[in-house]
Amino acid sequence: MALYEHVVISRQDISPQQAEALNDTLKGLIETGGGSVAKIEYWGLRNLTYRIKKNRKGHYSLLAIDAPADAVKEMERQLSINEDVLRYLTVRVEELDLELSPILARRDRDREREPRRDDFAPKEGGF
Repeated sequence: MALYEHVVISRQDISPQQAEALNDTLKGLIETGGGSVAKIEYWGLRNLTYRIKKNRKGHYSLLAIDAPADAVKEMERQLSINEDVLRYLTVRVEELDLELSPILARRDRDREREPRRDDFAPKEGGF
């Protein structure tokens, strides 16, 4: 079986739960075709570089897939007829990267850097 990274951009007016449900549907299609999904990352609602079908934003998801080519082709066929999907891209890779993607890693790093309210509270015996 071959290894793939697959990115899906879905419409901005669906809910995050519907975007997650789309990911589960894709996982089911791959597993039905004899493959497996090693990782699913939902990146959230992000700005698009340019408008796609009158949308300025989209729900992004990344899937790391180990599947035969026929299963991937069937998944892409299903995505091409789904009205909620704006774009998708499947890339064959040599090995799957199961670590956190740079987008989610940056988001976690930014959360760690954010000052919390109690950081600004006066300390005991000080100002």
